[in-house]
Amino acid sequence: MSTLQNAAKEAAELREKIDRASKLYYIDDNPDISDYEYDMLFKRLTELEAEFPEIITADSPTQRVGGKALDKFEKVTHAVRMGSLSDVFSFEETADFLAKTADVIGRDPYFSVEPKIDGLSVSLEYRDGVLAIGSTRGDGIVGENVTENLKTIKTIPLTLPDKLPLLEVRGEVYMPRKSFAKLNAENEEAGLKTFANPRNAAAGSLRQLDSKITAKRNLDIFVFNIQRIEGKEFASHTESLDYLASQGFHVIPDRAKLSGAQNILGRIEELGKMRAKLPYDIDGVVIKADVLAERAEIGENASTPKWAAAYKFPPEQAKTKVEDIMIQVGRTGVLTPKALLSPVKIAGSTVSAATLHNIDFIREKDIRVGDTVILQKAGDIIPEIVSVCKEERTGAEVPYEMPAVCPSCGEPVSKAADEAATRCTNNASCPAQMERSIEHFASRDAMNIDGMGPAVVKLLIKEGLIAKVSDLYSLRAEDVAKLERMGKKSAENLINAIENSKTRGLDKLVYALGIRNIGEKAAKSLAVRFGDIEKLFSATKEDLTAIEDFGEIMAEDVIKFFAHPATCSFVDELISKGVTTKYESDKKGEFLSGMTFVLTGTLPTLSRADASALIESYGGKCSGSVSKKTHVVLAGAEAGSKLAKAQSFGIRIIDEEEFLKIIEEQKI
Repeated sequence: MSTLQNAAKEAAELREKIDRASKLYYIDDNPDISDYEYDMLFKRLTELEAEFPEIITADSPTQRVGGKALDKFEKVTHAVRMGSLSDVFSFEETADFLAKTADVIGRDPYFSVEPKIDGLSVSLEYRDGVLAIGSTRGDGIVGENVTENLKTIKTIPLTLPDKLPLLEVRGEVYMPRKSFAKLNAENEEAGLKTFANPRNAAAGSLRQLDSKITAKRNLDIFVFNIQRIEGKEFASHTESLDYLASQGFHVIPDRAKLSGAQNILGRIEELGKMRAKLPYDIDGVVIKADVLAERAEIGENASTPKWAAAYKFPPEQAKTKVEDIMIQVGRTGVLTPKALLSPVKIAGSTVSAATLHNIDFIREKDIRVGDTVILQKAGDIIPEIVSVCKEERTGAEVPYEMPAVCPSCGEPVSKAADEAATRCTNNASCPAQMERSIEHFASRDAMNIDGMGPAVVKLLIKEGLIAKVSDLYSLRAEDVAKLERMGKKSAENLINAIENSKTRGLDKLVYALGIRNIGEKAAKSLAVRFGDIEKLFSATKEDLTAIEDFGEIMAEDVIKFFAHPATCSFVDELISKGVTTKYESDKKGEFLSGMTFVLTGTLPTLSRADASALIESYGGKCSGSVSKKTHVVLAGAEAGSKLAKAQSFGIRIIDEEEFLKIIEEQKI
């Protein structure tokens, strides 16, 4: 036998040993070799494949580390629609669902009751026992080919013991809580964006164009359904899941086959109590008719099956104590009270603060320093105080009043009778407002100064290199390079980004100015209508309210802003630094004139801002909500209620690929 043949034989044996060890470790939680022994097997296989590249196979364990970065994801049309389930939010609604199925069958059918993993739905397609394609759910009909990224997940088998001609399964990719905490800690340390929750982190990790990044994120998966299969048949869902487990899949855990409303509701209650102790997030319980023949008898609605429902947990709540209330000053001078809380674990993370919005909110709920309160996460993301445990008061609690002066600059604050917000009156030189204003000015949707995040802004101010927005355009690379964690290359990149921002255009500049009640859309309307920032100084209320969707309050805010002497000086400084203050139309045509688009979900390569700009450049209009006047919905991955509403109205739905084809051909 030749040296190459010997190497191929040894590599095959090593792959078999590593695959077996991986299943015992990751799936069965019952390893029979030490980590060191596993590492040595893996090391030997890596050495062999490096010496003899021709023996590398697509299903080798060494190929899980991630390969070549992709330019974009290819589209995958699902042979079986990856639909969603009807949601129920109470035991009453759940009991009603169960009663309806019992009426159809003539008795209480058996259901598979499973925890609903809070992650990203994917399809795995195997041909002759080998993983061929892995894709995201997308809009349920068309998803994205993320095979290389899915291969990095150790609990996804690359080959199966049974070499069936076809097996397609559906699963939920998730990020374990420990991995999520580690990722956010690393990102925070590096000054990068942190993720709101494990689900967002999993979705972002799976859609990385570089699979090596995905490989580092320690994602996991639970498989919960067979979409298609050839060469085997099953009578029940439970039987099919048992088969998948025998093939090495990480199958949905803690599932139970139950009949009768009392048993099923009891199991939902049990899973709810287990929720906080699980190493991953669940946001509900899925109830599916177990016998496949009965599913056909129960039937389906237009977009969801009648034989299944998803019970959604109410927001998780916890008790904690208000240790103190502090004030944050925003870029428009609004003083926002924030409760500092005794740290408490809720919905998978430790919370130590919650916004109190304004003094009216505090008074309405009667929140006092020292109070015991009930906390929950709105949408399992944003901490909020739901109520005060007044029965636990001792008399030592202190009612809260807003400060009379700004905690940042010491100037007086004011509160208009018709507003909930309390504001600092020192708009021109309040340090906190200036810091937030600089952050906003540099943000992506404004002047898009790459590298100018909150931490850098704070550092530049602290070191005395900037005190106001216009100072950005006087920064020198040699001064920035001396700052902690910057260095010569980072400094040069930052200065280049600042220089590039000068030509963003009037619409981006107007938005960057941070005029109260003027968002991106309104800023674009002002730029289109007036064309030059100089003309905005003389704009009248009549001029402004003549703009579509421009109300009197917005008009008054624009007039107040441009009437302030500080604004004139500021704009003069920007002009002197070479910042473009004129609008150059990006109109490319009118073939979308009269058409209203709604964007929903995450597009593969375009940001929403980019897609909106393309639509508007050809005369189209973008709206934030779906109505019967909507002509087209541009939908991406994880599209939500807007997509469902569009489907119910019969509105045309397109994906990014079709959208770009429309733009290219200028034909819709």
